[in-house]
Amino acid sequence: MPGKNLSRDEAQQRASILTVDGYQVRLDVTSAPDPAAATFRSTTTVAFRCSEPGAATFLDLLATAVRSITLNGRAIDPATAFDGARVHVDGLAAENVLTVEADCAYSRTGEGLHRFTDPADGETYLYTHYEPADARRVFATFEQPDLKAPFTFTVTAPAAWDVWSNAVAEQVTEQDGSRTWEFAPTRPISTYLTAVVAGPYHVARDHYSRELPDGTTLEIPLSAMCRKSLARYFDADEILGVTKLGLDFFHEEFDYPYPFGKYDQAFVPEYNIGAMENPGCVTFREEFVFRSKVTDAAYEGRANVILHEMAHMWFGDLVTMRWWDDLWLKESFADFMGSYGLIGARTRYSSAWVTFANQRKAWAYRQDQFPTTHPITADIRDLEDAKLNFDGITYAKGASVLKQLVAYAGSDAFFEGARRYFKRHAFGNTELTDLLDILEETSGRDLKSWAAAWLQTAGVNSLTPQVTTDADGRITELAVLQDGEVLRPHRIAVGLYDRDPGGALVRTERIELDVTGARTVVTEAAGRPRPALVLLNDDDLTYCKIRFDPDSLETLRTGLGDIRDELARALAWSAVWNLTRDGLMPARDYVSLVLRFAGQEGNIGVLQSLHTQAKSAVDLYADPAWRGEGSRLLADGALRELREAVPGSDHQLAWARFLAQTAGGAEHLGLVRGLLAGSARIDGLEVDQELRWSLWLALAAAGQATDEELAAELAADNTASGRRQHTQCLAARPTPEAKAAAWSAVVDSDELPNALVEANIAGFALPSHRDLTALYAAPYFKLLERVWSERTIEIAMRIVGGFFPRAQVGEQTLAEADAWLYGHPDAAPALRRLVIEGRDDLARALRAQACDRA
Repeated sequence: MPGKNLSRDEAQQRASILTVDGYQVRLDVTSAPDPAAATFRSTTTVAFRCSEPGAATFLDLLATAVRSITLNGRAIDPATAFDGARVHVDGLAAENVLTVEADCAYSRTGEGLHRFTDPADGETYLYTHYEPADARRVFATFEQPDLKAPFTFTVTAPAAWDVWSNAVAEQVTEQDGSRTWEFAPTRPISTYLTAVVAGPYHVARDHYSRELPDGTTLEIPLSAMCRKSLARYFDADEILGVTKLGLDFFHEEFDYPYPFGKYDQAFVPEYNIGAMENPGCVTFREEFVFRSKVTDAAYEGRANVILHEMAHMWFGDLVTMRWWDDLWLKESFADFMGSYGLIGARTRYSSAWVTFANQRKAWAYRQDQFPTTHPITADIRDLEDAKLNFDGITYAKGASVLKQLVAYAGSDAFFEGARRYFKRHAFGNTELTDLLDILEETSGRDLKSWAAAWLQTAGVNSLTPQVTTDADGRITELAVLQDGEVLRPHRIAVGLYDRDPGGALVRTERIELDVTGARTVVTEAAGRPRPALVLLNDDDLTYCKIRFDPDSLETLRTGLGDIRDELARALAWSAVWNLTRDGLMPARDYVSLVLRFAGQEGNIGVLQSLHTQAKSAVDLYADPAWRGEGSRLLADGALRELREAVPGSDHQLAWARFLAQTAGGAEHLGLVRGLLAGSARIDGLEVDQELRWSLWLALAAAGQATDEELAAELAADNTASGRRQHTQCLAARPTPEAKAAAWSAVVDSDELPNALVEANIAGFALPSHRDLTALYAAPYFKLLERVWSERTIEIAMRIVGGFFPRAQVGEQTLAEADAWLYGHPDAAPALRRLVIEGRDDLARALRAQACDRA
């Protein structure tokens, strides 16, 4: 990676002698609208104390050039003090003032200060994104979470622009062609949480008021913003409505007033992640501004993210982990609160836990079964490790474990613990033990053994029911078998399901118990008639993979869609998908279940997950000899359900998108072209812009979209989204020339912005084009170290992960991955991790294909 890594040991040593009193950061971005201007001026003045006068230290800075360095009035030569990533200073006094003036680069990668020019109107927009360590791309900083300080930002920008930061703007002054925005000092926050957003954004404003227990009134100015060219799509009332519901909920639950003054939410272009919890100035990916019709699952997902980021204002911003080892102290809590809050805040998204069980936990199960799995409280040696640990374990597994903790310790004890945690550690930094000590106070339970089992070990357990019956069909014993490298305590519910008079599968008994060890007997089940279905972890209280006894599995094969309760049904779908991934259910059997029952699925989020998983089952886990037949069956099923869906419904839109993903035969592709041309029509289906691009991608991937047709579609949609999707369509064409162009655009040049890197990779790596991309497997392994050393970590991760030859499922590709790993034992651990995970995907696919073949 360009720029030196920062190790945990270095951070600890620096924190042991330094206390930071405050930063003053001046940025001049008046040059931003000029595409030829590569840099902006950054001036940082930081006041800090040193407990060992005479010691040396360093600041982190990734700058194009450093113009001057002054320590306590003494000029320091940048040529000797700045090494390209660090500003080294020695002879520290007890109290110090250091000023660094530098030229820093506008970013195209979404790291640091990202610059975007809107193709729709030519306007330029800026925003920052730093986590975990990219504030150093914008100003000189002690880049670690435990050196908190107040920040005072001053930003000079073009006169027509507005500027936002973490705190309110106290003064705005005008000069010729520019305005200078002076912001109030922030409360003490970590460097990665600072933010600047600048440009001619469209803004919607609102206000939130709340009477506090002490009789005072809390006033929070609210705003939400997006690019001007998206203003007509911006449903700010919905966004701000969820925001106010969330503020009500978190104040009720946390009993600590929102501490950061205002609450701005900026929806920004080419954003690398879902959102970022910058206090007072939250940033979101602008894909949450919906240009075309989306399903209700998309609105629920956006509301979840809004509440996730809001939870961070307390978990993460007010109280921050000391080092990235305890990243879970913010991300697991926020992930849990995103779903918990959707229900607790009385939003309209009452199926939040269904979505969590079916989607978020699928991410956790996948990540937790890699050889690179890690405990929720991870061993983070350095910043590269930290970057890769924003994963399904830290987020979704951690949230699942917190859900188990709430069941184990009790909701009242959990939230009382949170309240004490905020009051005791406000504006400070914490570790695992700080939270556990407080939760032990409030719950009266010894949580250290619970934490050792759940937070400090890796892997996922499987729970399997073992049922024996007598001659009359009554249960003589029901036991829960647990396997896994670490056997954990689980608080679970066991659901017993039978058919009601109408034929639906409904729960007739619910038994809650603690599962410990390898075998736990469910004593309350003895003597009951054997049910049609035994569902372990009913209500989804714990984190585990659930299995089935043979009779229950047969019930699912013939009646999974008949389960009336949507959470129980989602758990069953999740379980059979895990069986497929684990090579315990043939992929074609899973596809058969989807084709038989997905049309009955009422939950739109679950349905969309089934589409994704069914396509993966065919593309990766099915016997290659059956793959063509499986693809045809999926497309036929999509077409059938599309025609039968309620006109104008979310389900109809979901099936239309699935048809676009699976279309391959003449009938399917003919309908796709007809929908685009207007010569074919499905009653109630609006072929809007986003759906049009999905349909064009289907034709492009089949070799049935010409350059001229794609160019015409881009001319009609010359927007950021249009350019991204046009790029993906070009890369998706089934020709050697298209694949070579996409590969070269990403690998041989660093000119593309992050969004177009991602689009090229997505079009290149279509599983159906495995024969075309097979010849890139060997070059892929040869370029890894060069990419890792030359590109920023964000772009390098996308290239390494996106171009890994996952579609080349076979022993040869597995051997190539093994050879690279064997031959590069000293490669960056983060790079090796990505390759190891890709290699494990191949091995899993081979096992699943063998199961499907058997």
